[in-house]
This record gives sequence, structure tokens and C-alpha cells, in this order.
Amino acid sequence: MTATDADWDVTLLQRARAAKVRAYAPYSGFRVGAALRTTAGDVFTGVNVENVSFGLTLCAERVAIASMIATAGPASEIHTLAVVGDGHDALLPCGACLQVLSEFGIETRVLASGDGGMPVATTVAELLPRPFSAKRLGQGRNRDDG
Repeated sequence: MTATDADWDVTLLQRARAAKVRAYAPYSGFRVGAALRTTAGDVFTGVNVENVSFGLTLCAERVAIASMIATAGPASEIHTLAVVGDGHDALLPCGACLQVLSEFGIETRVLASGDGGMPVATTVAELLPRPFSAKRLGQGRNRDDG
């Protein structure tokens, strides 16, 4: 029996929630967990890692992506990303995370959730319709349709 996208959604949200408890958030107290599934079916997690110099803080989504690249390599593509934050409302990826996500699949599904309420389902393309891209620069490796 193979898992459906709905089964994967539940699994990814559970993995993101489980990861969230390991976040390093001593300054904001706001923990975030992320779990992504590649098109090959591998799952990687990440948490936010704050720094007293706030600009050096890492978002959970980018930590998960870095784990994916370090483990599975740069040709990886993301099928679905789940992100869960403290609080009731769904937590959507920030602009920087969306830009990085666009490198690994502009049609990536995004599931955003908080500690309560229903998850929000969308795509990177809906949240960032015109990402900065190598294609627009006329150089480098083009990984998106933008």
C-alpha cells in the first residue's frame, strides 16, 4: 500500500511538530519546525536557530533544505514542505525562505500550521509568483519556471 498525498501531509505536519520542540529560540521564544518531502520520497526536518545577532538567525525551512542538500545532493527537488510555528495561526514561510524554496521547486506544495486550527495548503508559486531566478539573469543553473 502506498501513501497518498493526504497521508504524507499528516506525516509531514507530525514531523514538523516533533522537530519544533528542538528549536533554539532563546530570544523570541517562538519555535518553528519544518519537514519536507522530496520528489524521491525522502523526508528532512529543520528548526529555527536564533542568534543574538538577529540577522544571523536561520529559519526552520532553510535548515531543512540545507539538510536535504547535505544528505541527498543538489539535484533534489521538494514535493511538499510543512511548517509549524508556536501560536494558533498558520505560519507561512517568510520571503527569504520562499526565495530559497523556489530554487528546488516553484510548484512545491506548502502546508502551514500553528498549534491550533486547520493547516493552510498553498504553493511556493502562489506565495512568490515572480521569484528572482537564474533564468532572469541569463546565467547559472535554471531550476524554476520563473
